Amino acid sequence: MPIKVQSDLPARATLENENIFVMTEKRAATQDIRPLKIAIVNLMPTKEATETQLLRLLGNTPLQIDISLVRMEGHESTHVSGEHLERFYIPSSEIYNNKYDGMIITGAPVEQMPFEQVDYWNELCKIMDYAKENVFSTLYICWGAQAGLYYNYGIQKTALPKKLFGILPNHRAVKSDPLMRGFDDEFPVPTSRHTTVNRKLIEAETDLIILAENSEGEVTLSKSRDDRSIFMMGHLEYDTETLSHEYWRDVNKNLPIEIPQNYFPNDDRTRSPKNTWRSTAHLFYSNWLNYYVYQETPYDFFDNGYFDAGL
Repeated sequence: MPIKVQSDLPARATLENENIFVMTEKRAATQDIRPLKIAIVNLMPTKEATETQLLRLLGNTPLQIDISLVRMEGHESTHVSGEHLERFYIPSSEIYNNKYDGMIITGAPVEQMPFEQVDYWNELCKIMDYAKENVFSTLYICWGAQAGLYYNYGIQKTALPKKLFGILPNHRAVKSDPLMRGFDDEFPVPTSRHTTVNRKLIEAETDLIILAENSEGEVTLSKSRDDRSIFMMGHLEYDTETLSHEYWRDVNKNLPIEIPQNYFPNDDRTRSPKNTWRSTAHLFYSNWLNYYVYQETPYDFFDNGYFDAGL
């Protein structure tokens, strides 16, 4: 899929080296096509890495996508330059001037804090409220998924006895769903979190459908019945080395951390990990864009009062 980005976005060079079709604004203007408008609310501290990871996966279908990177105005980022944020991101208040085919709300390293104590919580709630009427399908990732379930359904997260960390096997909880079309019977999902959401609470919410669960019996993937909200508890977007970086970061800080499950060959942390989830990740994002965004969004829904009519 041609991804429309600013010509000097650092992720562009990385993606082009991987033969992913990235289109600059100038070239996109010459094509008579309505691209899918996707907003990425990037809450991860390593913003440039997350940009590259998500754009890589969004670039795997023949659709054209117009990306808006969104930053929180009530939070000071310390792992990325202010110049990068000013150059490539729009402030969250600017999204309210637009409607989007899709939105991605990423994870964030704040899961051990109560939601209300996160400094941008009120700002994020406003975005989630806006998405209900102005975004056709929203994909919530990891902490973002927990935040979405809490804000929209009142489902609270709970602490785990120890960090759930590694490449966890998953299987379908339903016979079929377009979001998992083409998936193997068992599929791996990178997971890195200290908290969980009780399965019974999700089952009790009649508007939610559980789509997949992991080997620990936890819900990995769920959605609203109208397909407008997708909750992914894992990190399919992670690169091969991401969990390794997290592991060694904690080791070097003398924090309690176990070797990630099913990650280093033979649990030998001196050996390079193998990526076993790449094809699942590409398939998941392609399915979301195709079946939940592109196939369902009216061509002219920005102009025809689609959301205003409550359809």
